Amino acid sequence: MGTLLSVENLSTYFKTEKGISKAVENVSFHVNEGEMLGLIGESGCGKTTVAQSILRLIEYPGKVVSGSVYLAGREILKASEAEMRKLRWKEISVIPQSAMNALNPIYTIGDQIIEAILLHEDVTKKEALKRTKELLEMVGIDGDRWKSYPHEFSGGMKQRVAIAMALACKPKLIISDESTTGLDVLTQAQIIALLKDLQKKMNLSVILISHDLPMVTAICDRIAIMYAGKIVEWASTEQLLKEANHPYSKALLNATPDLNNLDHEVTSIPGMVPSLVNPPLGCRFQSRCSLALERCSQESPKLMEIKPRHFSACFLGGGNNG
Repeated sequence: MGTLLSVENLSTYFKTEKGISKAVENVSFHVNEGEMLGLIGESGCGKTTVAQSILRLIEYPGKVVSGSVYLAGREILKASEAEMRKLRWKEISVIPQSAMNALNPIYTIGDQIIEAILLHEDVTKKEALKRTKELLEMVGIDGDRWKSYPHEFSGGMKQRVAIAMALACKPKLIISDESTTGLDVLTQAQIIALLKDLQKKMNLSVILISHDLPMVTAICDRIAIMYAGKIVEWASTEQLLKEANHPYSKALLNATPDLNNLDHEVTSIPGMVPSLVNPPLGCRFQSRCSLALERCSQESPKLMEIKPRHFSACFLGGGNNG
């Protein structure tokens, strides 16, 4: 299983009235072929900015200031905008946070999917319509509903249409950005189960961005934990659940109810994510960490391999003790 996407030392900053916000700083991770990677953290930790940076959708006052992004070995941060327009949908596609905003209310859902196919595939409109019906069937919607307008669908069905659109040009990588936010719990479960089923059947690579740790641990192969613009821990789901190392990862797990362990005491994380305009000098989690050392306020720990394929950025983790 080879690496499909490799993100290396990615940094994205934004100019604000208060100064430069270091929204993403020196982020590195990779996604293998046919793998689902969960990117998780509280709101404001930089997850969506990472996705937009990969897709080259950062606009002024934001800017990718350093780093590299390789898709199947090709450096896409250096690609021209014309080349990126070809890559989007065809190589990488997105399931947006709100299907309501992603779908144009004045066009049928079929016309919107057909348009995406015709823009990127050398096919006739008849062939694109056939593909559209197949996609709708694939996500559990009657193919004949291609003539329907977005307002004729429920929230869950709109999200299924958004998934169908993301699959329209048979991409290698899909980024799902909080794509079940706003849906009821039952519909969320159905959408996530559908996405996992399609990922397995089509051997897709998926980056699943979320703040919902139980959902991510249930379906992802590996998980990267983000805090205040940085990756603080990165491991297989099994490793993270059994041997979480970073205090923030442990705090997220402790803040999550465990239905398999009714004795598990749920505890909240005190404080809030620091401003990224003036982030702390040392570890960005130090002010909320009960285990913080004096060193944590002076030095920023590096993300290091503490066990095979298990990385953590903590002075207590074994990799930063030198």
